[in-house]
Amino acid sequence: MSTPLVSVILVYFNDRLHLASCLESVEAAGRDVALEAILVDNDSTDGGLEDAAAFPSVRIIRNGDNPGFGAANNRGVRESRGEFLLFLNTDAVLQPGAAAALLEAVRADERTAAAGPLLFSGGGKVQVSFGGRVDFVGQLVQKFIKNPLTARALRRRPRGAEAGWLSAACLFCRRGAFEAAGGFDESFFLYFEDIDLCFRFRKAGGRLRFVPEARVFHAGGATTGRRPRESRLEYRKSQMLFYRKHASPASLRLLRLSLRIHLGLQRILGRFRGEDGRAMRAAYRKLLKPERGIP
Repeated sequence: MSTPLVSVILVYFNDRLHLASCLESVEAAGRDVALEAILVDNDSTDGGLEDAAAFPSVRIIRNGDNPGFGAANNRGVRESRGEFLLFLNTDAVLQPGAAAALLEAVRADERTAAAGPLLFSGGGKVQVSFGGRVDFVGQLVQKFIKNPLTARALRRRPRGAEAGWLSAACLFCRRGAFEAAGGFDESFFLYFEDIDLCFRFRKAGGRLRFVPEARVFHAGGATTGRRPRESRLEYRKSQMLFYRKHASPASLRLLRLSLRIHLGLQRILGRFRGEDGRAMRAAYRKLLKPERGIP
C-alpha cells in the first residue's frame, strides 16, 4: 500500500446532515492529491456512520465517549500516515482545487507550518477563518471582519498572507510541525484549540499562511447550534483557559470584567423572560473564580 501524501482528519459528532457532502468533496480532492481520509467518531447516535460506510476509502475510528474535538483529532493523527495533515470539519465542503492549493502553499516555504483557506457560508458570505493578535482588544477588533467591507478585503488578500492564527474548520499543516508542537492541547474540549496550536507553531518559528484561492464552504454550528447556551458556556471556558495560558494579566482582567457584565445582563433579561438560569449562572461564577496565583 502506497503512503499517502496528505492525511485528512475528520471529527464526527451527530452531523449526519452534512457528512455525505463533506466526504464527497474529500473523495474528489483525492483525484488531485494522494490522500487518506480518517473519520473519528465521538460516540455519535444519529446514524451518520451508516452514511460514512458508503465511502469505502474512509477509515472509521470509533471513540467510546466524547473526549473533545482536539483529543479526537489527535487520535486521528496517531492513526494516520501522511506527511501533511488536513483537519476538516464534517460540515465543510472542499471546493475544487482547495486541497492542492493548500498543499502548494505549505510546500513552497519550509518555514510554513500551516495554511488555511477562505471559508464561506450560504450566499458566499465570508467567515472569519484567520486572525492576528488574540487578546481582549484583538478580539474586539476581530468582530469587524464580519462586516461586508472587510469581507471583500479578505477576498483580495494576497496569496500567502501571513496570519496569527488559522481556523481548524479547515487547517492544513506539516506533520512534523504538528508533532513538534505537541498536537492539540486536550484541555480544550471545544473552541480555541486551533488558536492555541497556532500560537505554539509561531512560538517555534513556524509561519501561518492564509490562502484565499483555496475555498471551502463551511455551514458552521452544525452541532453546537443545537444547544446555544451550553455552547456559549463551553466557548467561554476555552476562552478563559486560552487567556490564562497566553494573554497578559491585563487582558485576563478585562475578560473577567466583560464576562461579569455579561452575566449581570443575562440575569436581568432572564427575569423578564421568566427563565430560571441559576445553573448557568453558577457555571459562569465557577468559571470566573480566579485560580491561585493567577490575577
